[in-house]
Amino acid sequence: MTHDQTHTALGYLSARPLPPLTVVALRMVVLVAKWEERRQTRKALKHLEAHLLEDVGLSRGDVSRELNRRFWQQ
Repeated sequence: MTHDQTHTALGYLSARPLPPLTVVALRMVVLVAKWEERRQTRKALKHLEAHLLEDVGLSRGDVSRELNRRFWQQ
């Protein structure tokens, strides 16, 4: 989906109020997507080499602490 298509679709959705159940469902989908993104990011972080961690200002201890966090923890 291009940026223009996304913008048009979001404009359509915001043009009228959504039913409450739809709002709850959308919030849940967004929440699950955030959790999955965190899980994937932490998994990728685990595999970074030391020089790359240093480039982003992280130590192995920082990575270890991050990996011990639950997927719902920000």
